[in-house]
Amino acid sequence: MRLFLLAGEPSADRLGAALMRGLRELTDDQVSFAGVGGPLMEAEGLESLFPMDEISIMGITEILSQWGALMRRIDETAQAVVDMQPDALITIDLPEFSLRLAKKVKAMSAIRCVHYVAPTVWAWRPGRAEKMARHIDQVLALLPFEPPYMEAAGMRCDFVGHPVVTEPVASEAEVQNLRASLGVGAAPLALVLPGSRRGEVGRLAPIFGEVLGKVHAARPDIEVLVPAAPAVRELVAEAVSHWPSPVHVIDSAQLEQKRAAFRAADFALAASGTVSLELAASSTPMVIAYDMNWLSRQIIGRMLRVDTVTLVNLVSERRDVPEFIGAHCKPELIAQALLALADQDGAQADAMDLTMERLGRGAEAPGRRAARAVLDGLSHHAH
Repeated sequence: MRLFLLAGEPSADRLGAALMRGLRELTDDQVSFAGVGGPLMEAEGLESLFPMDEISIMGITEILSQWGALMRRIDETAQAVVDMQPDALITIDLPEFSLRLAKKVKAMSAIRCVHYVAPTVWAWRPGRAEKMARHIDQVLALLPFEPPYMEAAGMRCDFVGHPVVTEPVASEAEVQNLRASLGVGAAPLALVLPGSRRGEVGRLAPIFGEVLGKVHAARPDIEVLVPAAPAVRELVAEAVSHWPSPVHVIDSAQLEQKRAAFRAADFALAASGTVSLELAASSTPMVIAYDMNWLSRQIIGRMLRVDTVTLVNLVSERRDVPEFIGAHCKPELIAQALLALADQDGAQADAMDLTMERLGRGAEAPGRRAARAVLDGLSHHAH
């Protein structure tokens, strides 16, 4: 069996590597791979056509500025897929690139196209599912409530579990080591996560600083931990230098330290995104807050189809995690919610446990489930 895989960013590289391992296990190594991926997929035996980071471009202005180069890469990759005639093309996330690639491949061939990570059609722009269905045969979904949306548009969709359930959680010894290295003793710890992109940090850090000013006034004993990705570390360090309470900035690229910080925290204030699932995996109760520029706020506010954007709330089908989005992203409201959380032991525990259970904790690993779904799709397709 021969498969062509495409990943364009680190999270997709992780999914792709786990999928490749699962496929090799389930086929007794009777599978070969070609495509585009990062270091983890290369370690599993993929020779990448070109460096993955050439296509991992985020944001409309960045995409427009490199439009020509991206289109050339799509054409080149589509031709490579058609020349290879694999049993399937498997694109992983990065919909701007992946779905255009699948469309070109389908225009030139009858190759089966599988897309891993369903787009958030349940939240906004539901028409994307119908558009996808013209050239995608099967979707591998990370969230348990996604298959009905994809199936309604005419695609096969398998829920394969979320990779967060396979991530290790820090031990009590690692937590104590972190506390000792930071010199915080037994002080209550607040984990603050103002985002991983420069625009997010620029918008949210001043708001989060004001929140912490109010929290510090009520609870001066609380120490603050801020994990920062290498790309925004300097920006974060500059932003937190104006915050009122003592702040410890942690390098989130050092995974052991990051995991220990997540586990050590008594509660968290985080930007909206998959970080809510990482917090739930560590059993860290949270408040979610997010704001965007005025125009995005108007557009997305009108398009949103759900009453919460926090994944823990959506997966658990509860509304235990307070969120302050857009016009509600106000320091005084957020501070009240955080202080209430600091006083509640075991808050959100049931919602977080239910979320992890529904995402596949304790079940077969997501990479292997994804591999099983791909193989099952191929066998049905052959008949």
